[in-house]
Amino acid sequence: MLRTPAASLPPRAPRAAPHAWLFAFRGAELLVRESDLALPDAAAAAALGIDAAQALPVGLLGDTYCAAAVVERDAPPPAGYAFTGLRRLFGAMDEERLAVAGRASQIAEWARTHRYCGVCAAPMQRVAGERCFKCPACGHVGYPRISPAMMVLVKRGDAILLARHARLPTSRFTALAGFVEPGESIEEAIHREVFEEVGLRVRDLRYFASQSWPFPHSLMIAFTAEYAGGELAPDRDEIVDARWFGPDDELPEIPPPVSIAAALIDAHRPQRRR
Repeated sequence: MLRTPAASLPPRAPRAAPHAWLFAFRGAELLVRESDLALPDAAAAAALGIDAAQALPVGLLGDTYCAAAVVERDAPPPAGYAFTGLRRLFGAMDEERLAVAGRASQIAEWARTHRYCGVCAAPMQRVAGERCFKCPACGHVGYPRISPAMMVLVKRGDAILLARHARLPTSRFTALAGFVEPGESIEEAIHREVFEEVGLRVRDLRYFASQSWPFPHSLMIAFTAEYAGGELAPDRDEIVDARWFGPDDELPEIPPPVSIAAALIDAHRPQRRR
């Protein structure tokens, strides 16, 4: 499961360091060198007009200073480089760098969407000493957005419930998931989402783990739950298929190992009977 490596995070201002990684984003796409997926060097950053002094601090990884930058959506990549989505780098870029890229992408997305005040439309200014933008006209402040989402693997005896989500352009099956609504606890969101998506009631919620998921700024919070009642009935709007898989069933294709969904399912795979 992909996790951001331990580091001194976040520095409150740019720092000098023996090494530096620059994560340059065009929308949701990261700039990498085509030959080896290396991050841009100083020449490539200069070609895009990136001012290192204005790059957004991400953190320190050992003695490596990490920063993020945003370029315009129509900016062409420098020679030998390409912009690519983070999902395409799964399994291709080393996990440590990819995990930091996920953090950097959320910071870049925050900067991109807070150029102007959402209240009065005045240009926003960065606040020294914290990760914050503030409007000099009306005082409105903007911090990085984090969207909590629940994930739950429902169990019934030796079987687990896996579903295929309508919004995903793949045939993979995974655990149920959904965003927490205003005023809800994570537990309340689980009960609501399970009933809305597949018509079931659950009990005995148990926390499993959490994972930052930068698409674009989610925090996945995973649980298991026991089946408590109801007939399986996918809503067809969000869930196009849902099935119980027991010890004698072959599991379908599941999410890639970098995701918390894969870790959750792998940890509770039904064991074949001997």
